[in-house]
Amino acid sequence: MHNLAGPLSQVASSADVGVPAQGPAWASLIVFLPLLACALCGVCAIVPAMRRTKLPAWITVALLGVSFVLTVLLYQDVSAGEHAKTVLVTSWEWFHLSWGDAPGQQFVASFGFYIDSLTVLWMLFVTGLATLIALYASEYMSHDVGLGYCRFFAAFSLFVFSMACLVMGDNLLLLYLGWEGVGLCSYLLIGYFYNEAGAVAAAKKAFIMNRIGDLGLALGIMLTFWHFGTIQYAELFPLVAPYVEALKAGDIGQIPLVVQAIPLLLMVGAFGKSAQLPLYVWLPDAMWGPTPVSALIHAATMVTAGVYLIARTYPLFAVSELALPIVAWVGTLTALLSATIAMAQFDIKRIMAYSTVSQLGYMFAGLGFLTSTGAAFHVFTHAFFKASLFLCCGAVMHGFAGQLDLRRLSGVSFMKGWGIVGIAMLIGCLNLAGFPLTAGFFSKDMILAEAFVTPGPGYALAGWILLVTAGLTAYYTFRVFFRVFVGPQHAEPGDEVHAHDGHDAHFHPHAPGWAINSVLAILAVASILAAGTYFIEKEQHGWVGKMVHGSTAAEIVVGEGEHAVRAAAFRHDLVGEHAIHGESHEPAGDHATPEEAGGSSIAHGSFLGMDPHAVMYYVSSLFGIAGILTAAYLHGPRGLFGLFIGSRTEAATSRADALVPALGPLVQWARHKWYVDELYDFLIVKPLWVLSHIFHLIDQLLIDGLVDLMGRLPSIGGRSIRPSQSGVLHGYAVGMASGLAFLLLLVWLLTL
Repeated sequence: MHNLAGPLSQVASSADVGVPAQGPAWASLIVFLPLLACALCGVCAIVPAMRRTKLPAWITVALLGVSFVLTVLLYQDVSAGEHAKTVLVTSWEWFHLSWGDAPGQQFVASFGFYIDSLTVLWMLFVTGLATLIALYASEYMSHDVGLGYCRFFAAFSLFVFSMACLVMGDNLLLLYLGWEGVGLCSYLLIGYFYNEAGAVAAAKKAFIMNRIGDLGLALGIMLTFWHFGTIQYAELFPLVAPYVEALKAGDIGQIPLVVQAIPLLLMVGAFGKSAQLPLYVWLPDAMWGPTPVSALIHAATMVTAGVYLIARTYPLFAVSELALPIVAWVGTLTALLSATIAMAQFDIKRIMAYSTVSQLGYMFAGLGFLTSTGAAFHVFTHAFFKASLFLCCGAVMHGFAGQLDLRRLSGVSFMKGWGIVGIAMLIGCLNLAGFPLTAGFFSKDMILAEAFVTPGPGYALAGWILLVTAGLTAYYTFRVFFRVFVGPQHAEPGDEVHAHDGHDAHFHPHAPGWAINSVLAILAVASILAAGTYFIEKEQHGWVGKMVHGSTAAEIVVGEGEHAVRAAAFRHDLVGEHAIHGESHEPAGDHATPEEAGGSSIAHGSFLGMDPHAVMYYVSSLFGIAGILTAAYLHGPRGLFGLFIGSRTEAATSRADALVPALGPLVQWARHKWYVDELYDFLIVKPLWVLSHIFHLIDQLLIDGLVDLMGRLPSIGGRSIRPSQSGVLHGYAVGMASGLAFLLLLVWLLTL
């Protein structure tokens, strides 16, 4: 490891990065309006007249809507001109501690905001979706109008405030504040139904699992300050720049081990918050929370915080030899494992939860494959179609008294009042399955192709794993659609059926109202329009690509023109003097053609001898369509789309049931989530439980015993002396005589 003072002085003198300009002061309202909404919801809880109305919902929707409008204005301000701007907005000085004048002897963290195109990209869908989901929740949570209603929207608003701090903060400490804030709000919202033991256990599980990851993030922030002497982005990224230049020059030895260790710690935090192996088990259980919580926190915002963290600190990850390969493989394995579990579940909301974990795996894999554009694009598209899917499941749960078992519902799309839900669900399923020309197809394709383009440890194998996972995703997605939304009409109420509804045979589901239908319609349209962003700014790989390229998440490029290659430390064999001088390396842009690549597959990679970006459209389409057709054959109703593929005539059974015996124990293992929770319980929870009881006994018998003994010694001494102080004179005389005899005996013994 290098001496710390050396790199600091060298970095400080060699950085040549401009200082961001001051941004508009009103941008801070984007953060503080949700906080104001939280406070006003508290006022509504205090005032009885307000408490009995839907005022908390309308306050939340209005203020979040204004926050979204301000984000749009901020986007126009930042993206104005040929190149995106980076601006700073400082609200107040938060921490300013100094113990010397040397570098690293001042700790500065302002409550301010670092705004570039990546910030705006994230805040557009955070505030936009938060507004829509709050409107949805105004109807969904109407059964709980009162203190519970106020509590829900207060926590909802506080979550958006925390997420805004995380994304917009101009330093790692403010990011950490938002990071812990979304964790707290997740705990509050998952455990909203605190009278149910399952909800309480799920909330605690989410909180504890996130604390494990958060420890890694905290240590990473500390190590960042220890080495660089700052946690302010505007100061930190120029200090990282010389290490990036060393990477471009192929001089990896100039990058200290401490710098390479920082992203490894940050990565642990990202894995916890974004539910990656081995810290993913909290997210499926989080479905105990109300469905709007699942749509907001566990589809579009909080769970993408880990992706944002890596994207924001991408230069640090790029100069580490291990960080991005680990990110790529953890994402790949998470995607596969979660998809296999989702295939065997019957709870449609839980299936969507495992789907979220799987799609987050794709995003992490994209970051590891050096396509931060692909990862961010998948975050963007996934936010819309997965929110739509969760909210459709929520509408079903709301209308069918909590029923979520796909074996007890069928033909929902064709029931009166459920048409919009069925259409929105179909659009969401097509996107999730990666059906050709949908937004999910384009974003997932970019990541899949890059697996074969980017040289890395076994990346081609990772690409094949992700392709198989894409087929599995299409299967379990349309398994839900074919079982629940088409086919013979059948509905059994869930556990929440009211007494006045009577027997199941007399149960009548209630269709969603205007708020739920309006939100689902908007999200369905947004999911379709998101595909169009792929064709905007095509030379920069879409509108999202333009936003990424104007930020710290931009891919690091070595060389210029047709000889440019994207670089990371584990690709040091591809960079250096040859790449700098453009002697032998081909481009690795997101959509380089074989002609642009000069026909070489050494630096560019290949898929069965072909350019991955040229053929992946067709390959991923085949896997996706194969998954859909398999689901249609096994779960589709008789005469599906007039193709007579399916055969299902009732809700409870399908052709897939006949395959269960042939698959042996695999089905049961997948239904029990591969017993990962049980393994954690055996390896971690039970030993800690035994150890805690051992320490309890040590504390009770040894520690408390010694303390109690010290406390009893004066009492024991007093009781032993008390008889000698009886007040009887002849007793004192006997005592004196005995003492004198003892002294005489002692003197006699000493003189012998």
